[in-house]
Amino acid sequence: MSKPSVLVARKTFDDIVDRLRQRFEVETNDSDTGWSQDELIRRLQGKAGVYIAGGDKIDAKLLDACPDLKAVCTMAVGYNNIDVPACTARGVLVTNAPDVLTETTADFGFALMMATARRITESEHFLRRGEWKQWSVTMFAGADLHGATLGVLGMGRIGAAIARRGHLGFGMPVIYHNRSRLPADQEGPLGAQWVEKDELLQRADHLVIVVPYSASSHHLIGQRELRLMKKTATLTNIARGGVVDDAALAAELQAGTIAAAGLDVFEGEPTVHPALLACTNVVLTPHIASATIATRRAMSDLAVDNLIAALTGGVPPTALNPEVLKR
Repeated sequence: MSKPSVLVARKTFDDIVDRLRQRFEVETNDSDTGWSQDELIRRLQGKAGVYIAGGDKIDAKLLDACPDLKAVCTMAVGYNNIDVPACTARGVLVTNAPDVLTETTADFGFALMMATARRITESEHFLRRGEWKQWSVTMFAGADLHGATLGVLGMGRIGAAIARRGHLGFGMPVIYHNRSRLPADQEGPLGAQWVEKDELLQRADHLVIVVPYSASSHHLIGQRELRLMKKTATLTNIARGGVVDDAALAAELQAGTIAAAGLDVFEGEPTVHPALLACTNVVLTPHIASATIATRRAMSDLAVDNLIAALTGGVPPTALNPEVLKR
């Protein structure tokens, strides 16, 4: 009896792919170039499962063109690139990779916020250009983190981990906005106070955005919201591109509406809005918040665990539509 076939749509660790080869016929994307949807559809013909990353689009068109597909397993925690209801309607299981990247992403988010507040990128470029001729009292004077008010927009696992770092490590008062308020026994250890979104924007010295992307969170932060913030405030986005209106952010950064921004995600990435590239008061990184070897291995391992379980009669650890398993 022939083995089921699976597709690994993005290059990952060879030894982790070998786990799939023990059970399935495996096609891999060794060039690690992101495929167009038409190319992805072509390669998925006859495949029972697919391992994807955050940029691979799975929608009704693809599902209808790939009737053998039974499982879509992403190594990312976010899954706005997957039409989960369409998958559920067609009996296709969907899994993601939460938890394993929480602490690493929170580390990076805090580092990005610090680099933004203390103007690290801007000052390094100044030094590399050979412009440092003398020291001065106000040269690249930024903003303190210790004791400043930390605002967290989206208090899920990663938001809570960032709040914990700020509260315990830097003595920061923490305010947050979330669709639902945390129970008091969770707020207490984080020193966190729930506030309405506009109050969060008005009070935060350093705002970190960690909400999932959806139609309702598209451009959650735009011109209006930015103009509510303090002139001395910073904004850090490690959520998803599209949560912040990048064009509006660039305009307000250039106008001095807020002091600075740190961005790891962008609308239409890997393309970055040219107006952001022209800003000196922004720190830009290429979607690397979870990029440590240990964490990326854990994300890949979990995606493979899910794929193996889905296609061998097991229970995937992190199914997004577990009702499919009951069919």
